[in-house]
Amino acid sequence: MDSTNRDAGRAPYKRYKRVLAIVIDSIGVGGAPDADKYNSAGADTLGHMANWFIREQGRPLALPNMERLGLGLVRPGKPFTGINTVANPAGAYGRMQVTSFGNDSLDGHWEMMCLPARFHVDYFPQGFPDSLLDKIREFSGRGILCNKPYSGTEVLRDYGEQQLATGDLIIYTSGDSVLQIAAHEDVIPLDELYCICEYVRKLIDGPEITMGRVIARPYVGDSADTFVRTANRHDYGLVPTGPTAVDFLQQAGFDTIAVGKTYDLLCGHGFDRSYHNQSNSDGMDHVDEVMSQDWCGLCFTNLVDFDSVYGHRRDPLGDGLALEDFDRRLGRVMEAMHGDDLVLVTADHGNDPTYKGTDHTRELVPLLAWSPSMAAPGADLGLRSTCSDLGATILDNFNVAGNGEGVSFLEQLP
Repeated sequence: MDSTNRDAGRAPYKRYKRVLAIVIDSIGVGGAPDADKYNSAGADTLGHMANWFIREQGRPLALPNMERLGLGLVRPGKPFTGINTVANPAGAYGRMQVTSFGNDSLDGHWEMMCLPARFHVDYFPQGFPDSLLDKIREFSGRGILCNKPYSGTEVLRDYGEQQLATGDLIIYTSGDSVLQIAAHEDVIPLDELYCICEYVRKLIDGPEITMGRVIARPYVGDSADTFVRTANRHDYGLVPTGPTAVDFLQQAGFDTIAVGKTYDLLCGHGFDRSYHNQSNSDGMDHVDEVMSQDWCGLCFTNLVDFDSVYGHRRDPLGDGLALEDFDRRLGRVMEAMHGDDLVLVTADHGNDPTYKGTDHTRELVPLLAWSPSMAAPGADLGLRSTCSDLGATILDNFNVAGNGEGVSFLEQLP
């Protein structure tokens, strides 16, 4: 939507015309006080990845731009190995605690936008009940394979050839409240797979079963050795149970832009326009495109490769290299930013690539904030008691009333 057509009905902003919030999906910083409840005791995505690079690659992670903003200072008393703690950081830095009951992307993103998910959803560690699967079989006209908690790559190795031969659906779950459906694109066209997922979404919206997400997981390849998931993944989230910061901003006349799966996680609610990411790199290309335009409001971005490509596959090398690439791209964004732009970098949960299993890990998440207009040195934002502080800060900047969730740190920014 053209922001110039909306100026008349829009309240003035306090400090920043454009806020770019980037979620580096699953890059937690350890130390969640409730980690035990989520089988995540000792998990530390960034810390263990940094240690792994020193030990296995013989060098530290190269993250100069985030270091300059204060990344090495977000965890006082327990610095990250090889990540510099600069004396005079250019940005504001801290950590946030996820308070939502779940430990999935939906929970973290809702909470960031002032809608913490403080309700229980259903999990199926023994597989889904026949009462649900029979409805899926009847609607789709297809059989069902697997029906267990599984790694997304291993499930293709173990069931992909059978799915390719039979046309059945591979249905599996994880430690999260999620139902995933994998299908070969040459056997089940994307439109059909998406239609099935939309139907399943309606089946788990309560009251008998309430789940966080349905995920379409299309793949291609000729055999177990060549199967690979494609970028045509689509998330079908639970409809937000109330308005989010994105809704409040849109209703106040500000521009609201989604890059990546932020659109899916909020079911599109409140967004004027969106960009689907093929990869982290593609997502940052979209960020560059958006930041070259004239708008006033929020661009809410998610980069999911850290989680889906590396974290769940327990690949610390790939995860670290992807983080280094993001740091380079962040530097390019910073160079192009205007004095009334603000960038916020955070995460939604952890996914420690050195940890046991393949599920998300419950961790605190980093918080970095920077604008070219900030005075040096930066500021320590401390440990925020909820991720909703991020959304509260954005609303405060635009003089928009929210729902009372979160405490703004806008006045703490230098």
